[in-house]
Amino acid sequence: MNPVDKAAEAIRNCDAILICAGAGMGVDSGLPDFRGNEGFWKAYPPFAKLNLSFYDLADPKWFRDDPHQAWGFYGHRFNLYRDTKPHIGFEILRHWSGQKSFGSFVFTSNVDGHFQQSGFDAEKIVECHGSFAGLQCSGPCTEQIWPADGLSVVVDEDSMRAMDPLPRCPQCGGISRPNILMFGDWKWVGDRTEDQQARLATWLSSIPNGALTVVEIGAGSAVPTVRHFSERLIERKNAKLIRFNPRESHGPNGTISLAEGGLAALQAIDTKLATM
Repeated sequence: MNPVDKAAEAIRNCDAILICAGAGMGVDSGLPDFRGNEGFWKAYPPFAKLNLSFYDLADPKWFRDDPHQAWGFYGHRFNLYRDTKPHIGFEILRHWSGQKSFGSFVFTSNVDGHFQQSGFDAEKIVECHGSFAGLQCSGPCTEQIWPADGLSVVVDEDSMRAMDPLPRCPQCGGISRPNILMFGDWKWVGDRTEDQQARLATWLSSIPNGALTVVEIGAGSAVPTVRHFSERLIERKNAKLIRFNPRESHGPNGTISLAEGGLAALQAIDTKLATM
């Protein structure tokens, strides 16, 4: 049996779906691939001139040392995610989820909010690295997280620096920042994500052993949070793991591997399901 047929059978026969999504999930929506410096610099030429990588910029120190540069980087991404329409693969996943007696849950390292935009229940999503949907003080002066609704950041795309006024903390008036986990980030307020994880734990505890299929999409090994989480569930819940990744589709014994992008794999499996 080929991998598409195996994946379709695993999805048809399960009672619950856990959707685990990494950065590759957004590529089919037209979001840039930040894998390696070349991909990042192609999307952000001004940072190539400064020899600043994604890793360099995803550091909370910028909000202290150069907040216009920090909000140039994060403000541009916020605008990009807000203005990008999620691809049809999200709808395919939502359709599958609606057919399952235990429904589905989402575990994602993506911060773009595209699962919520696609109609997934916000109470059944874990954003393990936080989200652009929330803001926090860069201090932080408080553990408060507030909605980013109405946030407007104007970015000079020639310099990739934000223009005044910069977003401010309503409590202390200092610079605010996205509620996103950055590299070496001891100032991230993780309360929102911890609440999400608690809801996921409750949901998983209700799923009988052998009833769960994990659909992992575009999660690489460079930042392996999503891959590790998927793999832990194989033994813990006797779950089946379906992994879509053009470059890193390998996995533990029993993994159903598709060396495809997320949208192509989802459409192929959905076509197969329609004939079963």
